[in-house]
Amino acid sequence: MDREITGLSSMATRRLLAELSARIRRVHGAAVRFESAGGVEVARRVREGAEGDLLVLADDALAQLDREGHLLGGTVRPLWVSQVVAAVPGGSPVPALDSESDLRAALLAAERIVYSTGPSGTALVDLTARLGLTGVLAPRLVQAPPGVPAGSLLVPGAAELAFQQHSELMDLPGVVIVGPLPGGTAISTTFSGGVLAASTRPARAAAMLDLLGSGEASTTVLAAGMRIARHPA
Repeated sequence: MDREITGLSSMATRRLLAELSARIRRVHGAAVRFESAGGVEVARRVREGAEGDLLVLADDALAQLDREGHLLGGTVRPLWVSQVVAAVPGGSPVPALDSESDLRAALLAAERIVYSTGPSGTALVDLTARLGLTGVLAPRLVQAPPGVPAGSLLVPGAAELAFQQHSELMDLPGVVIVGPLPGGTAISTTFSGGVLAASTRPARAAAMLDLLGSGEASTTVLAAGMRIARHPA
């Protein structure tokens, strides 16, 4: 077996990358392992010269690191698309989310609304502004610490409504996913990957990246609450 390929990723893709890495090892006999942390922390570590072969982050964050020269040119590619969903504590009333009016009602009814760091959190704050609710909701918004799933704050009663990537909210005990945001309020994040400039095995790392975003990974990706992103020709 070839030497292990290592990578860094945000928490949103931790579970998926663990499952895909195990599948790649089982099917292709190739070893790959990712270390996951909050996206801001991962970006900081890359800028400080962290060793590794691959990087998987939300597209905007990855593109910025690419512009800064931390990734090998031509290796960046979209991998998966994840929808932001709403969630409530188990046992509480589940609000409707069939229309923008439903979403507004759910937001206004919640005394505390938890959201994540990173792109999904930024998009949620921007959405409240587009809905004209910034003044009303700003005192109610609670940001989860970096690397902490927003849904984990629903259980101890720190919030009544949470918004985050589906992959980070699914399977959390005591959390009920309401569903994706309706119509024009929908929020999605593309997660992309690239070969780190520090990689000592760039060709091997690029081959692993292709496997992560290939059609053969689609069943695992769907089970993790995401879908395969279209790779530009």
